[in-house]
Amino acid sequence: MRALVVLAAAAAVFGTAPALAQTSPFAAGVNLGTPGVGAELQYQAAPGLVLRGGGDWLSYSRDETYSDIPYDGKLKSRTAGLFADWHPGGGAFLVSAGAYFGKRELELRSEPTGNVTVGGQTFTPAQIGRLEGEAKLSDVQPFVGLGFDNTFTSGGAWGFKALVGVSFSDDPEVDLRAVGGAFSDQPAVQAAVAQEAADIREDASDYKYYPVVQIGVTRRF
Repeated sequence: MRALVVLAAAAAVFGTAPALAQTSPFAAGVNLGTPGVGAELQYQAAPGLVLRGGGDWLSYSRDETYSDIPYDGKLKSRTAGLFADWHPGGGAFLVSAGAYFGKRELELRSEPTGNVTVGGQTFTPAQIGRLEGEAKLSDVQPFVGLGFDNTFTSGGAWGFKALVGVSFSDDPEVDLRAVGGAFSDQPAVQAAVAQEAADIREDASDYKYYPVVQIGVTRRF
């Protein structure tokens, strides 16, 4: 809900600007989608070719279970992006390619209340303490997608944009630690936690394909 309010407020700000020449090759926009809440600038480099750059911000809770261990998760994403949109035939339909740059990671935390098997070994809560870590995607993630954007084809100052695609990462990097247990610093626990991290990395491999679904409004200036 807060993200929708931000999007609407930004659109209202754009709406207070006076009407400008509709032949301008520049536009600004706000968007909302799986990358988060974002803002971008557009430049029509040639008929049918638009270059875009912007940033997106996202944070929300997402619980996950790996190797039968439940984790409280928080997905955090702060990315910038550079893209080229090709409009075949000069219409609003587009093919987009580019890359996201920055941080996309899932923070993980688990505090067992009973005996738990970690990396193939069983520990009591007092022995293992809690598990904390992160699963991180690549800092650079190529992107391809299809969409609709009539910013430079509608004949008016306002435009609408919708985009569907996917960004690609290497397998997630997983860092996991045992904290606060009587045996947390013991080699046997550390080896079990390292194996658990490897198991999480394998289970989370599907997340290297990050779905991008996005809508937004733009205004030429």
